[in-house]
Amino acid sequence: MDIQTQHYQVPFGTLLLNARSWQSVDVNAELAPIILLHDSLGSVGLWRDLPAQLAHLSKRKVYAYDRLGFGLSDACMALPALDFVLSEAQQAFQAVIDYFQLSHFVVMGHSVGGAMAFAIAAQEAERCVGLVSIAAQFEVEEQTLQGIMLAKKGFQQAGQLERLEKYHPQKAQWVLDAWTETWLAPEFQSWNLATVLPKVSCPSLIIHGELDEYGSVNQAQQLFDGVDGRSEMHILEGLHHLPHKEQPELVLQIIQEFLNELF
Repeated sequence: MDIQTQHYQVPFGTLLLNARSWQSVDVNAELAPIILLHDSLGSVGLWRDLPAQLAHLSKRKVYAYDRLGFGLSDACMALPALDFVLSEAQQAFQAVIDYFQLSHFVVMGHSVGGAMAFAIAAQEAERCVGLVSIAAQFEVEEQTLQGIMLAKKGFQQAGQLERLEKYHPQKAQWVLDAWTETWLAPEFQSWNLATVLPKVSCPSLIIHGELDEYGSVNQAQQLFDGVDGRSEMHILEGLHHLPHKEQPELVLQIIQEFLNELF
């Protein structure tokens, strides 16, 4: 697999966002590139080899970036505001697509990155030609809260925060708090994508693990039912919150079949 990669520093106001691209030697420049959005503890590095595999199979250029405060992007002092899903679509993501001068794209996100993908598709209806979500949330369920509280407790064990530090240098505690303290805040419990989904008109692929510990399959059903455009849903039997890491070949096959129908 011959994949070319490049690293970028994307200006975002006075700050910088870390970004990376992947493309195969036989990339089709006419096809819309794919932009990846990571999860609550994620980063460019934590996508591991999925972007390269995606670039190889799809013949599309693939981009990923670290949200502000994550990975190798500049640090963020304050925890995310309660409207951070929508503000990502309206602010940092705009800086990324403007920097790369993208006239059209496919957006793909995991977990809260999937929720952001729906916000982006609604915001950028003319430029977004397709959407892929993996384990995305539509709303805050009791199952979501229980999963986060259990994970928060797990990070109190020796060595766990250090593992996170590897991907978020000098930011690990902030990254953890940005996830747990935001989602567990009483003011955040009413958050959902109900007003966003009717504005999503592009084709959507919704992938969800049957045993996802952070959201029931009802999350995927709500997304599937709520969008205005053509939608396709896959509930993957026996898989959890990381189906693209648990069964990468299966997930990539599903994504590639969806992408084949897009330009």
